[in-house]
Amino acid sequence: MPIFIKSHFSKKNIFDWLKAIGLALLVVIFIRAFFFECFTIPTTSMEKTLIEGDFILVSKMNYGTRTPITPLSVPFVNYRLYNDWWQFPYFRLSGYSSIKANEVIVFNYPIEDEKPIDKRTPFVKRCVAVPRDTLKIINSKIFINGKEQTEPDNAEFNYIVKTDSTQIDQEELEKLGITEGGPVMDISTYNLTMTRKNAEKIKKLPIILKTEVMCEDSGLYAENLFPSSMYYTWNMDNYGPVVIPAKGMTVKLNKITLPLYYRIISVYEDNILVVKNDSICEINGKPAKTYTFKMNYYFTLGDNRHNSADSRFWGFVPEDHVIGKAAMIWVSIDKSKSFLYRIRWDRCFKAIK
Repeated sequence: MPIFIKSHFSKKNIFDWLKAIGLALLVVIFIRAFFFECFTIPTTSMEKTLIEGDFILVSKMNYGTRTPITPLSVPFVNYRLYNDWWQFPYFRLSGYSSIKANEVIVFNYPIEDEKPIDKRTPFVKRCVAVPRDTLKIINSKIFINGKEQTEPDNAEFNYIVKTDSTQIDQEELEKLGITEGGPVMDISTYNLTMTRKNAEKIKKLPIILKTEVMCEDSGLYAENLFPSSMYYTWNMDNYGPVVIPAKGMTVKLNKITLPLYYRIISVYEDNILVVKNDSICEINGKPAKTYTFKMNYYFTLGDNRHNSADSRFWGFVPEDHVIGKAAMIWVSIDKSKSFLYRIRWDRCFKAIK
């Protein structure tokens, strides 16, 4: 008799536990799909705003939750396990606000064409220009509609630092949080990635002869940058001007504008585009000299300005790729430290600005 009672209660307990776990899992999936989602920072492209090992909380409600596009997928597996034969059309619920310049956003990597939109790799960058803005970068300074923008305090750049042949104390660099770069060519020349404030501090060291931000000259063409055309002799530090496409905005199509908008027309907005001799021939079987955009687009940069694959390399972020606003660092883990010292307590529950 006691054995029977024990067995009876064991089965009931197991069933209750499974039911509770299943319900909790459904709640977590619902919250993750419509309210908040967690992401980890794997690279240095947003330093020092976000660093490797930060786990960030992304609000999907700020700009309006994007409803699931690929329903046949397994959650919590890095976007890899899914079946794309059945997909929902893009739809976004109403949000609290629209995306504003200088906000840090999370979005799906636009050029992973082989994957559904919501299964593309999540990227985090700073939005520096919104629809209808005219963006120009002059000697690493950002200008929007002709007005110079205030840089984030944590924005980093690559600097050439020359010493009097004395090596810079590594502890001094660590105190300032300078983790990228080091000596180049000889012990008196360094290539260091740092904020402008840290550059001023380094400059004041008695062994320093020169501290100079690395800046590519205007007109020096970098063919690996968007839109990869001889009509646009741009580089990382001198870029634009470029007008950010907006829903309902109409542009003329010719051999000069086509490199900027070709991908939007043919890929993001799903038109059949036929081009002959660098000029538009037809869109969806009809002759076209202009095009009106169906979506809003955004231009993003990493705060680590010389070490970030961002809109300068692959172009605009379509609105249907936006996941949400990066709201908070909820925990930060330094994998290089021992187990008891891995958590960076000063970064936990820190708002992202």
